[in-house]
Amino acid sequence: MKTGLDNTQLLSQLSRMRELAQGRVGGINPGTTNPLDGNASKVNGAEFGNVLGKAIDTVNQYQKASAVAATQIEQGDGGVSLVKAMIASQKANIAFQATVQVRNKVVSAYQDIMNMPI
Repeated sequence: MKTGLDNTQLLSQLSRMRELAQGRVGGINPGTTNPLDGNASKVNGAEFGNVLGKAIDTVNQYQKASAVAATQIEQGDGGVSLVKAMIASQKANIAFQATVQVRNKVVSAYQDIMNMPI
């Protein structure tokens, strides 16, 4: 069963998200941009939002593919083997866990910023 996305695409999206988190996107190194510059934050924010949206879409596609494979196994459809269904399930699980970890890091960073003394 073809999910439309493969592991290399998922890994490239995750590495892109890591680069965004570290501030290394587009040749920009941490500390080289003015955080008060409105244009820089809009560009990086929009790009981060796009990458995050694509990652969530990827997770959704993996979960749909896993559900379809599980349904086919339950119905006894010969088109999908149990091994392929389990692989699809694990891909969906790993992608979901990675997305949850990114979300946890974003929430943690937000809380750290909000707890900073002024």
